[in-house]
Amino acid sequence: MWIATWNVNSIRARRERLLAWLERRSPDVVLLQELKCQLSDLEAIDLAGLGYHVAANTQRTYNGVAILSKTPLEDVVMGLQDDVEDPQARLVAATTRGIRFLSAYVPNGSEVSSEKWAYKLQWLERLRLHLERHYDPGMPLVLGGDFNVAPDERDVHDPAEWETTVLFHPEARQAYRRLLDWGLEDTFRIHNQEPGTYSWWDYRMLAFPKNRGLRIDLILATRPLRERVAESFVDRDERKGKQPSDHAPVLLRLHD
Repeated sequence: MWIATWNVNSIRARRERLLAWLERRSPDVVLLQELKCQLSDLEAIDLAGLGYHVAANTQRTYNGVAILSKTPLEDVVMGLQDDVEDPQARLVAATTRGIRFLSAYVPNGSEVSSEKWAYKLQWLERLRLHLERHYDPGMPLVLGGDFNVAPDERDVHDPAEWETTVLFHPEARQAYRRLLDWGLEDTFRIHNQEPGTYSWWDYRMLAFPKNRGLRIDLILATRPLRERVAESFVDRDERKGKQPSDHAPVLLRLHD
């Protein structure tokens, strides 16, 4: 079983790339982020023609997340299901093949100490509380997406340079670790311990050719799935070519 997560940075801009990639890689479940479209725009893309069922939480111009699956999706839920009034479409959940999947687009945070930074930290804590209230770490669950946090120094090309930014600030990493403490594990690190593999590169300053990136796109899973993890890798080829997303897809293979 192949699972993928990908921040496409506008599904309308990346439509042809997405369709070609789905045909080539043919993952069983795909978690998408930053769709930047309305539901009608997503429906206009022939994902059903490629055999995918779709659950999406969309928002015109901004944010937006989806789950694509070759098997039917059940118990679809949008958002964090708390009492906070929040119009931003950043989470969708559904169940297929006995696994609960959550596609998340964590806020970027803009600048440390800004209102958007406070929102990012609050959102991560709300996500932790959502997991506590609605799920059990003993169940098969996958939380994947763009976390806008690089977990540790292996995931950043220059830790000293990035430590004061929203993507690698100690407070952001602490908030991320609280998710792991609930009962999740970074599946990429089960078989990949070396530094230098990234999933996001700035469009500017030749960041991709120089591999000046960060690993912020993650697939986390609960312990019942750990022994099923066969391999995980970043599909760097999708960051190449004409009009790529600034993120590359991350793929995970589970033993059946």
